[in-house]
Amino acid sequence: MNFAGPDFVIAIIAISTGGWLINNWIRARHGYALEDEWGGKTSRAGDDETKQLRAENAELRDQLDHFADRVKVLERIATDKGVAVASQIEALRDQPAIKESN
Repeated sequence: MNFAGPDFVIAIIAISTGGWLINNWIRARHGYALEDEWGGKTSRAGDDETKQLRAENAELRDQLDHFADRVKVLERIATDKGVAVASQIEALRDQPAIKESN
C-alpha cells in the first residue's frame, strides 16, 4: 500500500466510520444510549415512556403486594377455628335453657 497517496487517508476514514457504525449498532441492540459524531450521548426515543412505564409497574406491584396481604388476612379469618367456636356459642344460645334443680 502506498502511504503517500490519498488511498491511505480514505482507508483510515472508512475503517473509523465502519467501527463507529458497528459500535452504535451493538449499543442500540443492547439498549444503551447512542453516540453522536462528537462523542455525545443521544438518548433513545422511548426513554421517557420507559421511565413512565417502570414507575407505573412499580406502583402496580406495590398495590398487588398490598392486596396479596389482604387476601392472606381474609383467608386466615375464613379458616380460623375461632369462627367455628363462635358458631358453636351461637348454637348454644339458641337451645332452650336447662333448668337446674336443687
